[in-house]
Amino acid sequence: MPKTVDHDQRRDEIVRATWRIIAKHGMARATMRQIASEAGYANGALKPYFPTKADLLGATYRHVFDRTNRRAAEVNASLRGFDALESFCREVMPLDAERLDEARVVIEFWAEATTDEEAFELHREAVAEWREWMLGWLEEHDAGRGWDVEVDGLLTFLQGTQVTAVFAPAQNTPERLEAQLQGQLAPLR
Repeated sequence: MPKTVDHDQRRDEIVRATWRIIAKHGMARATMRQIASEAGYANGALKPYFPTKADLLGATYRHVFDRTNRRAAEVNASLRGFDALESFCREVMPLDAERLDEARVVIEFWAEATTDEEAFELHREAVAEWREWMLGWLEEHDAGRGWDVEVDGLLTFLQGTQVTAVFAPAQNTPERLEAQLQGQLAPLR
């Protein structure tokens, strides 16, 4: 009897293997052969799921984005307004080892997005979704104020924490990042 293959599970295993390699070694070491090996498959097993490396990298970025969104949804299930905004910010920020690995993947993806239109669009859509959520939470907090500039500044800060936590970890510990977040949020209260 032929072995039943769960294609969604296999796709997820390949994406998670890619995430681990990029987080540990960077995009340059994330060859299809290395990814297949990390996932426990033969090199040719990746092609049916991800015909090109760009497809796999896009799926990996979506995976990181989806992880952040799932965490935020769980934490924010009972929160509204400013509390939801503050909680969401913490889910985006690299405040633990797992989210620091996510930041490493996102930074590598940003480099791709500077020259790859599909990657650029994927990032633009992800950030636009976050922006809408953040605007909604601030409207719940204080309706009618007009929060565009503040949300854009906060998004810039959140994306910047990805970079500073990876490249200057001694100065950007979770405690320091939390203090920086409170500095960003104080004028919005």
